[in-house]
Amino acid sequence: MIEKKQLPVSRWKIEATGDHKNIEVLFSKEFGVHPIISQILINRGMRDIEAARRYLHPSLNDLHSPFLMKDMRKGVARLLQAIHNKEKIVIYGDYDADGITSVVILFKFIKEITPLIEYYIPDRVQEGYGLKIPFIDKCKEDDCRLIITVDCGTSDVEEIAYARSLGIDTIILDHHEISGHLPLAVASINPNREDCAFPFKGLAGVGIAFNFLIALRGALNKESFWKDKHYPNLKEYLDIVALGTIGDIAPLIDENRIFAKIGLDLITEGKRPGIKALKEVSGVDNQTIDSFKASFSLIPRINAAGRIASSTDAVKLLLTDDFTEARVLAEKLDSYNRQRQFMEKKILRDILESVGDNASIEKTNSFVFASDKWHQGVVGIVASRLVELFNRPAFVISLNNGVGKGSGRSVSGFNIYKGIQQCEHLLLSFGGHYHAAGISIKEENIRDFAERLDEITGSGTEALETASQISIDTECPIENITSEWMAQMEKLAPFGSKNPEPLLYARNVKASNLLIVGNNHLKMWLKSNGASYDSIWFNMAKYITDLTGANFDIVFTPQINNWNGSPDIQLKIKDVNIIS
Repeated sequence: MIEKKQLPVSRWKIEATGDHKNIEVLFSKEFGVHPIISQILINRGMRDIEAARRYLHPSLNDLHSPFLMKDMRKGVARLLQAIHNKEKIVIYGDYDADGITSVVILFKFIKEITPLIEYYIPDRVQEGYGLKIPFIDKCKEDDCRLIITVDCGTSDVEEIAYARSLGIDTIILDHHEISGHLPLAVASINPNREDCAFPFKGLAGVGIAFNFLIALRGALNKESFWKDKHYPNLKEYLDIVALGTIGDIAPLIDENRIFAKIGLDLITEGKRPGIKALKEVSGVDNQTIDSFKASFSLIPRINAAGRIASSTDAVKLLLTDDFTEARVLAEKLDSYNRQRQFMEKKILRDILESVGDNASIEKTNSFVFASDKWHQGVVGIVASRLVELFNRPAFVISLNNGVGKGSGRSVSGFNIYKGIQQCEHLLLSFGGHYHAAGISIKEENIRDFAERLDEITGSGTEALETASQISIDTECPIENITSEWMAQMEKLAPFGSKNPEPLLYARNVKASNLLIVGNNHLKMWLKSNGASYDSIWFNMAKYITDLTGANFDIVFTPQINNWNGSPDIQLKIKDVNIIS
């Protein structure tokens, strides 16, 4: 295993302030924020008051018209036809958090309009990703006339053509990259279409499903459908939309930022029985839920159902109005998650043991590992862990009867979907997007695939260099950090892809009371210019001797730590550079 001994751990790059001083002053005056907060806004691409307002105050009023999406009107019209003609409809989704939440919001809304609606999520291991012919045959037997695929469908050209030959129409709601021709669906609603005018291309599948519901509600309203009935408030769905959006690591900008901000507030409120129960079993009830608590506490339990058991349990959890039922289902998901963690650790241990002290690994641009002993449902998580550990793209493949099903994850700056497109001749099938991809491959082609992927990632060395480099927003002496300042920084949340936590730089601090806590974390009390704060450096206890008695510069993110119910400011350390 590669282990860096030197400090700093990464290369530091402080964002250039450029000629934006006037904008910084304007933001500080208009919004009453500290100049450092204004600088962070500029670093996030804000260049005018209106853009900064939308960023600081996400609002549903700033959503784009869903009808800007190509085929949106066709899709809504076909569903209305099915409703009016009392046709049977099936929603077909993927088995991850994005697919599960997409199925939930579509089913929940449409069920209020017609009883002739069902949902189906395939088994990850037995059936795999996307539409399958046996499912379509079953739809024909059940006299289903319309399939709505969500978070899948774009690559199912043959299957959708087969469904059409049987008299079954398809509406595709998907966000995956498009390779080749679109299927012969009634509507292919995907912002990544070249002919799609929708201005934001970064929606998760659940975001596209939510836009579809906005359009459907508008069309039904024009028909006076709710004249004497309760008009549905789609804002109430955003807790579910937020889980799917964050779970798919979609960029938390534009519409996704609106969904995540409002949705996380609803999750914190916890009115939905399923989410309330999920928070309880996750140990985060009565806490403010931010994007990180959602990512590391709630979403893994939703994903675990589809990884090693049945996604249906997660769908039922989010649909139920009965808290007793929700509690039982949440405990099942928690159990699945513990099993998933055990499997993940075993696979990662196998891989790290195989890597060992192999010096040639240092020259490898990407990783491909395969075994017939690994569960297909958890290989994607292990790929993510390898990316975190080694800063390079990774594929982990589960083998069964000579065929491998693999998941890949990438570093920032390298489009892994575009990468595997160049390996298409070696693959049985593939799909995905910028940061994550899935493949099916014959066992005998894995070595060639690994060599070809290594060549491709090697030609993009800038991506791998970027992975070991951290971009710092601006300098911030720790004496600037106050409760009022922290309240201003909280307006920059939720943090995630494309809207990372601010990284700040402070000079010449000194540590005292250094302790190793938890799972190899380094806890320190930092002092500079009369100010002092508690800090934590995760997984870096090995540097306790180096930092004892030293003066150093730090890269950090300030955060509120609610340990034992007492909110205190804590500095989360990203890197350290010893100066004396």
